[in-house]
Amino acid sequence: MSSQKLDQIKTAGFVLKPNDPEIKILYKRIKAEFEAKGISVLLAEKSATMIGEEGIVFESMCERSDFLVSLGGDGTLLSLVRRSHGYNKPVVGINAGNLGFLADVTIDDVELFLEQLISNEYRIDERMMIEGYVQRKDGKQEPFFAFNDVVMTRPVVSKMATIYASIDGERFNTYRGDGLIIATPTGSTAYNLASGGPVMYPLTQALIMTPIMAHSLTQRPLVVPADFTIELSSPEERIIAVIDGQDNYEMTHEDILVIMGAKRGAKLLHRKERNYFSVLREKLSWGNEN
Repeated sequence: MSSQKLDQIKTAGFVLKPNDPEIKILYKRIKAEFEAKGISVLLAEKSATMIGEEGIVFESMCERSDFLVSLGGDGTLLSLVRRSHGYNKPVVGINAGNLGFLADVTIDDVELFLEQLISNEYRIDERMMIEGYVQRKDGKQEPFFAFNDVVMTRPVVSKMATIYASIDGERFNTYRGDGLIIATPTGSTAYNLASGGPVMYPLTQALIMTPIMAHSLTQRPLVVPADFTIELSSPEERIIAVIDGQDNYEMTHEDILVIMGAKRGAKLLHRKERNYFSVLREKLSWGNEN
């Protein structure tokens, strides 16, 4: 567990769930709770435009904030973590969505969370991220970061994908099926879990390679150290790399997808009493008798 603490708790930068103008009422309520505790609130420009408020440019918000707040579901938090990665600011998720594996502070818990924050009763977990790029045939590299996963998949439902996989420059497998997931431990409870991959403790340093609907019974998920470099390519004329389910890169048979553990992880700010195994029991109904 990390012993990191915030240098100061004066300014919070907010990003809201997109395409949801009705979240304005909730945001105003939470903003008032923050300000009542002496924490000023900055709102990202795009979120502000959505609800008719004043905001500031996202990059400026990250620079000026002591920590960042995602108000929405896990998708909102995923996007914020990736976009703010270069600023190295802790991110906390207030859950206004459904599942909430990552955004674990509920609306009703905000006041208690703020009291604990001010009293230094919180923790900052550093979760590994994926750093990668698409290597084009002309040598150009298109870099990206992923928090949950990178998925290489076919562009049309009716076509099977063939994916060549290498680790540290050595070819080790050919996957045939609907695609391949490269997940972080944090992302192990997302698409990876739905595809039969293992659940991993989120502070583990590893990459999970899980085939999607493999056309062979011998293909199984594989866990490798985070410092390995994974290279994926395909003989298909068109294949797609999907980053955290949000950004797409179209690739041809001459392109290579390169994936590795990022040099610096993402900082998630949590309530001190938050327990990952309790989250698993709650969200996945583990241990229920019915």
